[in-house]
This record gives sequence, C-alpha cells and structure tokens, in this order.
Amino acid sequence: MILVTGGAGFIGSNLHAALRANGQECIIADWLGHEAKWRNLRHTPPLQVIAPENLAEFLSRSPELTAIVHLGAISETTATDGDLVWKTNVELSQYLWHWCAAHGTRFIYASSAATYGNGAAGFEDDMSIPALQKLQPLNLYGWSKHAFDLWVAGQVAAGAPAPPAWAGVKFFNVYGPNEYHKGKMISVVKVKHDEIAAGGPVRLFKADQPGMADGAQQRDFIYIDDVIAALTFLLAAPKISGLYNLGTGLARTYADLARAVCAAHNVPPSIEYIDMPANLRGQYQSFTQAPMHRLRAAGFNHQFHTLEQGVGAYIQDFLLQGDMYR
Repeated sequence: MILVTGGAGFIGSNLHAALRANGQECIIADWLGHEAKWRNLRHTPPLQVIAPENLAEFLSRSPELTAIVHLGAISETTATDGDLVWKTNVELSQYLWHWCAAHGTRFIYASSAATYGNGAAGFEDDMSIPALQKLQPLNLYGWSKHAFDLWVAGQVAAGAPAPPAWAGVKFFNVYGPNEYHKGKMISVVKVKHDEIAAGGPVRLFKADQPGMADGAQQRDFIYIDDVIAALTFLLAAPKISGLYNLGTGLARTYADLARAVCAAHNVPPSIEYIDMPANLRGQYQSFTQAPMHRLRAAGFNHQFHTLEQGVGAYIQDFLLQGDMYR
C-alpha cells in the first residue's frame, strides 16, 4: 500500500489515478476543502482519506506501507507565513523521512525547481552540500524546499538512518488536468486557454531583464503524464536514491507556449504584452531548464511530450471537453 500526501491535489490525484489503474492500493492524506478539490478524485475514489493533522496518529499504528510519496506542501510562491511554511514544508518532511527510515519504507518527496532561484548557479541536481549551498531561492516556498534538500544531504553525508530508497524530485513547470483548484498557482497553459476561450488575446508579461525580448522568457514546461511516468518509475525501480530534476530538459519560450495554446484552439496567434506586477519583479525566473542526465542514467527512458503535444492533449482532451477531470 502507498500513502500519497497531497493526494487530492494536482500531481497527487493524477498519481493516485495511475496507481489505482495499475491495481495498487493507495491511501490519501489531504484536505478536500470547499473548493471542489474532491472532483480530482471523482473518477477514482480513494480507499481512505486522512486529514493531514491526523497523519501522525495514523502512522503510529505502523501501517504496512511500501512507500510514502510526499507531495503535500504550501506551494504558493507568494506565501509569506514563514512559520507555517517551515512547519508544513520542512518539519513534516523530516518526520516522514524519519518514519520511513525506521520502518524500511521507500520515500519520494517533492522538491522544486524554485530551489534554483534565478538560475545563476545552474540547474544541476547535485545533492552534495557545497553544490546545494550555492543555490539562492527567490521566495519563501523555494527556500523551504531548499532547506529540506540540504537537511537530507546532511543526513546522508553523516550516515544517519535513511529510508532504504528515497528520491527528492525537483519539479519544473508542470501543467495538465486536475489543477483547477490552484487559484493563482494554476499553470500558464490553463490561464492562456481561458483567455482564448473568452475571445481575447493571450496576455504575457513583458520581459524585466535588460536585452530580453518580450515573450522570450523560457521555462521547462512538462506535461503531467510525463511527471506521473517518472514517479511510477521511481516507485518501481531498484533501490536507487538521490535528488532528481524532473522537466523535459528543453526550455521553451512563453511566446512558444502562447502559439501552442492558440494552435490547440485552431485560432491564429494573438499575443498582447503587459507590464509585470510589482510583486513579481526580482522574483521571476526568466529561464529554467532541467538537466535530465541523472534520472536518465538511473534508467528512466520515457519519451517526453513536446510542448505542442502536451498543450494540445491538455486542451483538446480535457479543457474543451464537458468533463475536464482525469
């Protein structure tokens, strides 16, 4: 049995659906709330939903888990409550690490490309402490994920008890079905789809870097199906451990994304550039790209969707259908 924290969320619900389709028993730890997040689980009801505040009590009964996939977190890049973010993103992760180490349970946790900050120190998923210490996240969320990566590296370097197999996954820009509850953190693909569906142009932020053309900001956009393929690989792989990037390995511009959204709607490209909000200036990554050689070397040979393929699948198979949920 696998425990998925954040299992009613975007990545968690897609992973839950894939695992259940493969006959795997799963338990979810999450809040369903009042924002219709339950719809993410409508097609694949879970065996059990545990409120996060009851997670320690559940684990105290030493359930027979083969793995914990820890995706639950405060993931807003604009979060400001440092104490809450630390308790949720760092202390809970440490607790689950210790539990998995004590019970011989595989542990997979969500890190983030936000740990790389503006990219000045590169995007290599090197878990050595000196390499990690060079990274400078731009926001509280990224810093909390970075703090846990550093803590894990310290545990490993000290030879402290560790799960028998573990992986920290640095997700880049994920998009796809079941993200609709995310509010301001929803993917750019969904936002641009809504703009086209409303009859307007695609609106993109002007570049805030000297010498950069508007729309030339680049991100490593990855479709949710590719993310789930990687997570299921890590769950089934021999006992490999480490910190791994998870993107396509190819950065694409926001202008490329806008054109892909327009193409999925069968409309001519129409892009309007607007000023970047003041609260994002200086905290906006203008380039991200995931070196994927470490995960590839571990045996992950999955072929990623191109941006055009992924955007087309998301919009045509979900957003333009009566039922947008997986």
